Amino acid sequence: MVSMDTAHMEALIGMLVVLALFALMILPAAIGIAHERRIDRQLRQAGTARDTTRVTPRAPAGHTSASAGHTSRRDATSQHTARAA
Repeated sequence: MVSMDTAHMEALIGMLVVLALFALMILPAAIGIAHERRIDRQLRQAGTARDTTRVTPRAPAGHTSASAGHTSRRDATSQHTARAA
């Protein structure tokens, strides 16, 4: 009967070792997931704070493009640089 208790103790120790190794393998992934969730939360908070404080720029009084007499529209060719054939 003494050998039965020893077998149970060895099985318990083996199971605890396996669980400890499993925890050591899972721990870095769990830490990484928690870190990424914290960063995502901070980015969301920064984005909503930026959206609420965003001010639309205004042109100074009397300096609109219509009153200047020209428009700022460009044709498509002025946007691209010339390329050699």
